[in-house]
Amino acid sequence: MNAIDTFQFALRSLLAHRLRTVLSASGIAIGIAAVILLTAIGDGVQRFVLSEFTQFGTNIVTITPGKINTHGGSLGAIGSARLLTIEDAMALRQSRHAEYINASVIGNAEIRAQGRSRRVTAYGQGADFAKAFNMQVEIGQFLPDDDPRNPRAYAVLGAKVRAEIFGDTNPLGAILQVGGSRFRVIGVMASKGQVLGFDLDDTVFIPTTRALEVFNRQGVMEIQLAYFPDVPVYAVVEDIRRILIARHGREDFSIKPQQQMLSTLSTVLSVLKFAVAALGGISLIVGAVGMVTLMHIAVSERVSEIGLLTALGATRTRIRILFLLESIALSTLGGLAGLLIGSGIAWLLKLLISDLPVNIPWDYVLGALGISMVIGLAAGVIPAMQAAKLNPVDALRMD
Repeated sequence: MNAIDTFQFALRSLLAHRLRTVLSASGIAIGIAAVILLTAIGDGVQRFVLSEFTQFGTNIVTITPGKINTHGGSLGAIGSARLLTIEDAMALRQSRHAEYINASVIGNAEIRAQGRSRRVTAYGQGADFAKAFNMQVEIGQFLPDDDPRNPRAYAVLGAKVRAEIFGDTNPLGAILQVGGSRFRVIGVMASKGQVLGFDLDDTVFIPTTRALEVFNRQGVMEIQLAYFPDVPVYAVVEDIRRILIARHGREDFSIKPQQQMLSTLSTVLSVLKFAVAALGGISLIVGAVGMVTLMHIAVSERVSEIGLLTALGATRTRIRILFLLESIALSTLGGLAGLLIGSGIAWLLKLLISDLPVNIPWDYVLGALGISMVIGLAAGVIPAMQAAKLNPVDALRMD
């Protein structure tokens, strides 16, 4: 038997036992489909979460009050010897790596205008906020570059607040009351939607110093420093530490580079993606067990056929190759079927559920196909060796 005869013989054997072929291949197909579907959802979730975090830029360092100790948890304003202030933010402008500086405070406040009122999230921000976080203004302008210690009482509305309070009328120049203070509206932000559970459209932006007065706070909640993209993050962190220690006398603040947080988050999400792929891999193991069982059954059913082949001159090596080819062909067919099924379901989910992030990681797909072929090879080894060891005379006697 030459190579072509061997392939043809293996193919005819598979076609002659269609039910057994379908059952063997279906176990592998289900495993491959499970791996593809689970990793597609896992990879999609990973991309979605990372895109939510990175849409505001990645070259940002956040400074918060309170030194995080070895037991975890920020001491914040209670445990700090000194709060972070507007003056701290102004001092950080001395850093040669700083592109934008923003001092931030957030609170919940009741707003009133046009005879209407509602409670919204009010953000106290500086003039650099929109540029540092890639926020776009739809009409008017963002907060002007006033003296941070005494800014004018201006407000910028989120898209949803503008629609709820002012409807279709132009709000520019209108008076908006935030808490007990009055502000003049100078702009409306472009719609941003929900970001990690926060509705950035249901907001009002006012100067940080004015927000401290509204919320009766002494210090800001955090300071963000956006640095130039070509600067190493460790140099930025050291410069921030140097400037603030010179002002505070000790390190009673925490520095959190966004790149570090993104790296940690990406690692966690990658582990979760691998974990769901491993869950899908359990189905592959089950399929492999089923294939081994069916291949053993195939050998026991075809004893007389093996004896006839041996009597006609087929060597033990050729018999072994025949059964290995059948096993590999079964696993390959199952793998391809699983690829089509898994990819099809993932595509349908993406089409039918637009909010569900689905992305097929083809490295995992190719890895799963490779594993299915290895499973086929491994599943056929013992049955193939068992078939090759049969005595041709005894095999021919068996019916």
